Amino acid sequence: MNETKHTSSMPDRSDRPVLPLKNLVIFPNLVASVAVGRTMSIAAVKAAMDSNNEIITVLQHDPRKDDITLAEVNPIGTLCTIQRVEKREGGAQVVLHGEKRIHLLDYEDVAPLEEEGAKYFSCWYEELGELQDDQIGEESEALYRENLEIYRKVSNILNPDRGDQIFRQTVGSQRNHITQTYRIVSNSPNVGFKESQEILEMDDAQKLMERVHEMLNHEYSVLKLQREIQSSAREANDQLQREAMLRQQKKVIEEALGENETEDEIAELKEKLRNVNFPESTRKEIDRELRRLQKMSPAAAEFQVARSYMELITELPWNVITEDNLDLVHAKKVLDEDHFGLDDIKDRILEALAVLQLNPEAKASILCFVGPPGVGKTSLGQSIARAMGRKFERMSLGGLHDEGELRGHRRTYIGAMPGRIIQSIRRCGVRNPVLMLDELDKLGRDFRGDPSSALMEILDPEQNKEFRDNYLNLPFDLSKVFFIATANTLDGIPRPLLDRMEVLELTGYSELEKVEIARRYLIPRQIENTGLDEKQLQITDDGVTHAIRRYTREAGVRELERTIERVARKRAKESLMSKKLSEYVDADTLVELLGPERFKKDQGRGKLGHGVATGLAWTEAGGDVLYIEASLTHKDEKVTITGHIGQVMQESVKAARSYIWAAAEDLHIDRDAIEHTGVHVHVPAGAVPKDGPSAGITMATALASAYSQKAVRDDVAMTGELTLTGLVLPVGGIREKILAAHRTGIRHVIMPKENESELQKLPDPVRGEMEFSLVENLRDVMEIAIPGLKAKTARRRRTTTKKTGEA
Repeated sequence: MNETKHTSSMPDRSDRPVLPLKNLVIFPNLVASVAVGRTMSIAAVKAAMDSNNEIITVLQHDPRKDDITLAEVNPIGTLCTIQRVEKREGGAQVVLHGEKRIHLLDYEDVAPLEEEGAKYFSCWYEELGELQDDQIGEESEALYRENLEIYRKVSNILNPDRGDQIFRQTVGSQRNHITQTYRIVSNSPNVGFKESQEILEMDDAQKLMERVHEMLNHEYSVLKLQREIQSSAREANDQLQREAMLRQQKKVIEEALGENETEDEIAELKEKLRNVNFPESTRKEIDRELRRLQKMSPAAAEFQVARSYMELITELPWNVITEDNLDLVHAKKVLDEDHFGLDDIKDRILEALAVLQLNPEAKASILCFVGPPGVGKTSLGQSIARAMGRKFERMSLGGLHDEGELRGHRRTYIGAMPGRIIQSIRRCGVRNPVLMLDELDKLGRDFRGDPSSALMEILDPEQNKEFRDNYLNLPFDLSKVFFIATANTLDGIPRPLLDRMEVLELTGYSELEKVEIARRYLIPRQIENTGLDEKQLQITDDGVTHAIRRYTREAGVRELERTIERVARKRAKESLMSKKLSEYVDADTLVELLGPERFKKDQGRGKLGHGVATGLAWTEAGGDVLYIEASLTHKDEKVTITGHIGQVMQESVKAARSYIWAAAEDLHIDRDAIEHTGVHVHVPAGAVPKDGPSAGITMATALASAYSQKAVRDDVAMTGELTLTGLVLPVGGIREKILAAHRTGIRHVIMPKENESELQKLPDPVRGEMEFSLVENLRDVMEIAIPGLKAKTARRRRTTTKKTGEA
C-alpha cells in the first residue's frame, strides 16, 4: 500500500478512516459502544471526528494481535457515525451508530496516514445493498416470528425473573424485521463474533432468517441443558449442604451428650491398628482402607461395609499366638484321661508333639482321623488341644457345596462375609488354634465351585503361609494352625487332597473296651447330666455287656451312650415318683427299664444247614457278620444272584463256581452236579447294598457246601478274596471284622495269611480268646470250614493256626 499524509485540513474525500475491532461486529441501524485503546484506533477516531464523524468498523481475523495490516481484517464492514466520545484513562469510549454495510476496496490504493507519529488506516469503500422487509416472504415471516419466540425463551432462561422485560426492551417498538434480527443477534450473549460477521455478510433475507433460526435453536438447546445441569447440581449441592449441616448439628449434639460414636469408633480402630505388628505390605493396604473410611459419610451405604471390614482386620489375631505346652508326660496323661484304648493314635500324637518340642519352627502334620461313627474322632481333637494348651475350634464340612464358604466372598457382593477359616480364627482369637475339619468325606461339589479344591491350598504347609481370603484380600499366615480332619471313609476324599494329610485309622472298640469306656466315661457323664446320685445309677458290668450285645450293634459307643442315657432318665423319673430303686442295674433290670431287646442271637444260625457260610464284612459303622446262602436250582437257571450285591461280589460268585468246577475232583464234588444244576446265591438284608471282594472265599465255601450237601461249621467265620486259580488274597478291615465276629460269639476266624501282621492291632483280651486260621489257598479253607469234605491234595498243608495269645 502507498502511504499518504493526513492532516486536520484534509479536504472531503470518498474514503473513510478504518477502525479494526477485535471481537465486535456493528450492525446497521444499531448503536454500539466500543472501548478504543490502540494508538492506531485512537488516531482513526480523531481523524473521523475532524472530518464528518464517519468511520468504517471491520472485524480483524485474529483478535490476539495488536499490530495488524488491512489484509488481516474482514473486507465486509459497517459505515458508522460517531455519536459520542468519552475520554478514559489509556483511551476512549466511543458510541457508534451503524449506518450501512460496506465493502472495502482496492487495498493498494489505500494508505495509512500519519500525524504526530500516530498511524491509522483510511480506505476506499463501496456500499452494499441493504436488506429490505419487502424481500421477506411468508416462510421468512414465519421464521422471523419463530426467532422472536425462541429469543424470548432464551431471555427467560438467562434471567428467569426479568426475562420477558429484557425481551421487550430488546425488541422494542421496532417493526423492521431485518433490524430486529440484527438486534437479536447482537444481544445474544453466546453468539460469537465470527457468527455475527457471517450474519452481517448475508445478502439474502430468507437465508438470514434461516441462519439466525439455526443459531437461536442451538443456543436455546444448550442453555436449556445447561439450566437442567445447574438445577441438578444445585439440588445435589443443597442436599450435601443440608446433610453437612445436619451432621454438624448431630456432631455438636453428640459432643454435648458425650456420644460422638463415629469419630470414637474410627479413633478406636486407629488405636487397635497401631498396636498390631502387620507386615509392611499389609500395613500399606490397611492404611489406604482407613483413609477411605475417614473420607466416607457415615450415612453412605458403603461406610458400613468398610467399617465391618476394618473391624474384621482389628479383630484378627495377626500376631497373637498361644504358647504351646509340649510336655509329653502331661500330654499322655490328658489323652489317657479322655480316651480309653487307641494306643496307636495316642503314640502318633505324642510323636508330633515331640517334633514340635525339638523344633518349634517345624510344620505341624495335618492329621486325618478315619473311622466309623462314635469312636471318638472329634473328642480326640479336643484332647489334643487340651494337651497342647491351645484353643480348639470345630468346623463341620458336611454338605458344604460353595467354595466361597471356605474362601469368603468379595466385598463387592451384598452381604459378603469372610470364609469359615478366617471366621474360625477370628473366634479363637489366636493364630495357632487346633482347627478340626469335621466330616471331610461329606463335602459336596456343584456349579458354585469345589470346596475340596480350596482345601488344597488351606491344608498345604507350603502355600497356607500367605492364605488370601476373598473378603479379607490380605495374606494371612495359617502355617501355625494345627489342622485335624475327620472322615468316616476315604472314598469321598479326592486323592490330591488326601495326599496332603496323614491318615490315622480309628477302628471299632471290642466289647471289653466298651465296658471300660462306659464305666470310666459314659456312666459318670450321665450321672452329671441328669443330676442323679452315684448310687442311683450303678450299672453292673453284666448290665453294660447286655446293653452292648442286645441293644446296640456298632463299632463306636454313641448308641451305647444313648442307651445309658435312657436308663438314667428312667431312674431319674422313678426316683422322683417315690418308687423304690434297685441298688444295681443288672441285665434283668436293664430289660425291665428298656423293654424288649433290639438284637437277639439268630437261633436259625445256631446250626448252619447245607449251602450256608458265615462271612465277615466291613461297613462305615464298623465290622459286621454276613451270612451267605447257596441253593441248587433247575439247571436252566445257571447262576442267580440276589441280595442287592454289587458288581464285584457278583464276579466273586462266578469266579468261585468256576474254581469249584475245575477242582471238583480234588474236593470230592460230583462235576455232573455242577453241570446239570443251577445255583441261587443270596445274601440276606437285601435292602442294604453290599459289594467288595472280601466275601470271595465265603461265596466259594457256600457253593461247595451246596454242591456236596455237607454243612459248614457254625463256629467259624471267614474273609478273603478268591482268585480263579484258588489263591486267597489279603483284604482290608481285618480288625473290625474280627471284633464283629467276637461280638457275635464266633471264636474262630479264617483269614488270608498275608493279613497276619494286622492281628497285632487287636486288643489283648480279644486276641487271647480268638483262634485264627491263616490260609493261602481255597483248599485249606475247605478243609477247615467243611469237615465232611476231604479235599485231595498232593502238597503240604499250608494252613497256619493261631491260638490264644499267639498273635
